[in-house]
Amino acid sequence: MMQRLKYYAQLVRLDRPIGIYLLLWPTLWALWIAAEGIPPLSLLLIFVLGVVLMRSAGCAINDYADRDIDPHVERTRQRPLAAGYISAQEALLICALLCLLAFLLVVQLNTKTILLSLGAVVLALTYPFMKRIHSLPQAHLGAAFAWGIPMAFTAISNEWPPLVAWVLFLASLCWTVAYDTMYAMSDREDDLKIGVKSSAIFFGRYDKLVIGLLQLLTLVLLIWVGQLAHLGWIYYLSLLVALGFALYEQYLISQRERMRCFQAFLNNNWFGMAVFLGISLDYLLG
Repeated sequence: MMQRLKYYAQLVRLDRPIGIYLLLWPTLWALWIAAEGIPPLSLLLIFVLGVVLMRSAGCAINDYADRDIDPHVERTRQRPLAAGYISAQEALLICALLCLLAFLLVVQLNTKTILLSLGAVVLALTYPFMKRIHSLPQAHLGAAFAWGIPMAFTAISNEWPPLVAWVLFLASLCWTVAYDTMYAMSDREDDLKIGVKSSAIFFGRYDKLVIGLLQLLTLVLLIWVGQLAHLGWIYYLSLLVALGFALYEQYLISQRERMRCFQAFLNNNWFGMAVFLGISLDYLLG
C-alpha cells in the first residue's frame, strides 16, 4: 500500500512541486490586489488548497492523455503510468477524486466564483489533449494557470472581475507561455520524433526572440496592473528584480541546451515570487 501511495504521489507530481508554485503565484497576486492587502484567511486557505488539488488533477489527466507517448520519451518513461506501475483507470479515478475535493472547496464561495470555476475545470482537463490539436498548447496552459485570477477577484468582492483582473490575467498568460516554451525547448527533439505540437517547435529559430517579447509584454502588463491598482515604488522595484530574472533566463536559453532550458523554466519560480513580494510589501508598508 505504501508503494502504491508513492506511485500516486509521483503521478500528481508531489515530488516536483514547481508546477504548484507557478500556478500559485498568479493566484496570490490576484488575492492580494483584490483584497488590497492580506485576504481573509479562509479564502487564502481555499485557494491554496485548490491550487494544489487542481494542479495535481491536471498532472493525472496529462499522464492519462500521454500514456502512449511517455514510454518513448526519456524524461517521462519512468512516470508511474508510463512504466506500468499503475493503470489508466487508476489515473482517471485519482483525477476525478481530486476534482471532487476541489469542488467541495469552491462550493463554499459565492455563486459567481462557482460559475467561473467551471471554466477552470474545462481548461485543466482539456489542456493535455491540445498538443495533438494545435501548435500553441502553451497558450491553453496559460489560460488554465491564470484562471484563478478572475476567480480570486470575484471571491473577494462578489462582483464580476474588473479591468485590473483581466490585465493581470493577460500578464500571467504571457508569462506562462514564455516559461512553458522554455520547458518545451528542452523536449523539442523528443516532441519532433513522436509528432506532438509545441510552441518551441512552432516558433522555431525565433523561439528566444518570442520568449523575450513575451517576457517584456508580461512586465508591461504588470506595470499597467500597478497603475490600475495604485501600487507604489516597492511594487515597481520588484518588477525590476523580476526583469533581472527574465534576463538571466534569456542567458540560460541562449545556446538552447536541454538542461539549461529546463533550468530557465525552473527559475521562473523566483520571477513569480519577486512580483508577489512586491505586491504584498507594497500593501504592508506603502
